[in-house]
Amino acid sequence: MTDQPRYKQIKDHIIHHIRSGEWPADSQIPSENELLKELGVSRMTVNRAVRELTAEGVLRRVQGLGTFVAGPQPASVLLELRNIADDIRERGNTHSTEIIMKETIQASKDQAQTFYISEGDELFHTILLHKENDLPLQLEDRLVNPKTAPDYLECDFTETTPNAYLVATNPADEVEHLVEAQLPSTETSSHLQMKNGEPCLLLNRRTWSSGQVVSVAKLYHPGNRYSLGAHFHSRKEAVDF
Repeated sequence: MTDQPRYKQIKDHIIHHIRSGEWPADSQIPSENELLKELGVSRMTVNRAVRELTAEGVLRRVQGLGTFVAGPQPASVLLELRNIADDIRERGNTHSTEIIMKETIQASKDQAQTFYISEGDELFHTILLHKENDLPLQLEDRLVNPKTAPDYLECDFTETTPNAYLVATNPADEVEHLVEAQLPSTETSSHLQMKNGEPCLLLNRRTWSSGQVVSVAKLYHPGNRYSLGAHFHSRKEAVDF
């Protein structure tokens, strides 16, 4: 036990409390501050343990409320997330991109916490609309850490995709994602040519390379024109952005 990395010990600690019944399904676990004080570890160590358990479906985070033990859910695990341009071309169709926004912003408090940087640090921000045979299929709202991809905003995203660029420059070794259905904003509905009241499929994706958060993306899809699936290979493959 003592030879394990500290974050794995924290994971085991949490899982023990869940399996013992002390923390039942849907109960709130101690906050990260409480765990780091109780266990004498760093905030980063506790955060990694909680983040991995959340990605594994053991815990679930509720914005503004805290972290809870996940109960049984009718959901499947998405194992592979591919470049949308490759998917479109493999169907024999034409992929095109409309650039809506390319800018540099200062990180808000929440964005800084997501990237593990300081509030006010620079982030690159892009909003792109991906189309299949000129029909909108994905609205991509992405933030990128300039320290990991300093030339990101110089890319011509009508010729390549952020996914392809980031995979080539920062091979990903960890990914966190959440898929949810939601009613999009009026602006998002307009970009995706959706009817009022029509739900969209939103994929939230955060990707790491060499221990740094490289990219955080919100990928919106029309619910009636897009589905997510998975195909798993036993050999190790690169993780997409």
